[in-house]
Amino acid sequence: MSSKIYSVITGTGIYLPKKKVKNEAFLDFKFFESNGKPVERPNEYIVDKFQEITTIQERRYVADDLVASDIGFFAAKKAIEDAAIDPETLDYIIVAHNFGDVKFGSNRSDMVPALAARVKHKLKIKNPDCVAYDVPFGCPGWLQGMIQADYFIKSGDAKKVLVIGAETISRVIDLHDRDSMIYADGAGATILEGKESSSPVGILTHKTRSDTYRYAEMLTMGCSYNVTEKNKNDLYLKMNGRRLYQYALETVPLSIKACLDKAGKDIMQVNKVLIHQANGKMDDAIIERLYKLYEIDEVPKGVMPMIISWIGNSSVATVPTLLDLILKGSVENQEIKPGDLVVFASVGAGMNINAAVYQF
Repeated sequence: MSSKIYSVITGTGIYLPKKKVKNEAFLDFKFFESNGKPVERPNEYIVDKFQEITTIQERRYVADDLVASDIGFFAAKKAIEDAAIDPETLDYIIVAHNFGDVKFGSNRSDMVPALAARVKHKLKIKNPDCVAYDVPFGCPGWLQGMIQADYFIKSGDAKKVLVIGAETISRVIDLHDRDSMIYADGAGATILEGKESSSPVGILTHKTRSDTYRYAEMLTMGCSYNVTEKNKNDLYLKMNGRRLYQYALETVPLSIKACLDKAGKDIMQVNKVLIHQANGKMDDAIIERLYKLYEIDEVPKGVMPMIISWIGNSSVATVPTLLDLILKGSVENQEIKPGDLVVFASVGAGMNINAAVYQF
C-alpha cells in the first residue's frame, strides 16, 4: 500500500481557570423571563432543575485580569511543549472563539487585531510565513479549525498547525437569564502535523453542515431580561434552549453517522465519542439516538466521556479540553490508546454541526 500524508495530533494543552463557581452561587440571583417579568419559581427550584437537566454542578470563570487571547496563549504554550516543536516552524495559527477579548467589567468584544495575531505575538513568533487568523463558528469552532488545518496539511500547504479554542463567556452572559448558568470559560489547544503513513492514521474523514434557513437564531445576542437605564444598550448571549435541544437530537446523530459512513467505519468500531460538552442530558440523548441509527439499544459503557459537571459549557474549548484531560490521565476511568478510533463532534451557533473520525 502506498503511503499518504495524514493530519496527526502531536500535542495538546489546556487552560482551566482556577475560579470555581458552584450552583449555590446563583441562589441569590434575580432571574427574569424573556418578557421582563420575574421568574415565579424560587431560586432553589431553578438551580435544582438546572442541575437535573444539564448535570452541571460547577463551572470555571477566568480571573479579572485575563482575556480569551491570554488563556489561548497559555493553552498554546502547553501544546507546543507537548509536541516538542519550535513555534517558529508553525505554518498556521487558527483561533476559534465567538466574542474576542472581553475585558472584566465590560461585555464589548475586542477582535482587532485577531486573537490569533495576539497569540502569535505572545508566543514571540517572528516567522511571517506563519499565518494567524480566527474562526468564529459557534461552539464547533475548534473542530472546524482542525478541519481547515487538515485541508492545509493534505494539500501540501502546511506541515504544522496550531489550533486553539478559547472563550470567556462569563463576560457576555445576562446574569438575570437562567441559561447563563450553563456557560463557562476555558481554552484548549492542539498541534496538528502532517505525517506520512502507509496505513490510515489521524483525521480520516470529517463532515460539516450549517442549517441557517430555519435555525440561524437559536443563539443570538440580545438585551438583558432585566432592562435598566444602565444596561439598555448592552447585548448578551441568548439561547432558544428548547428548539436547540430538539435540533441537536434530530441532526447531530445523523451527521456523526454520515462521517462514519464516509470513513467506512461502523459505530461498534468506535472506542470514544468526544462530543461538545453542551448539556449533560442532551448529550446522553444524542449518543442514544446515534446508536439507535445502527439498531443498537444499549450504548457501550464509557464510550462518551463527560466533564461538563465540573467545567460547564466553555463553548469552543470543551472538546480540546476533554481530549487533553483524557490523554493526560485526568478523567477517571477514561483513556485513549494507540489504535483507538475516536469521533469528535460539536453543535452550536449558526446552527453549525461538525464531526471528524480520528485514528490514534
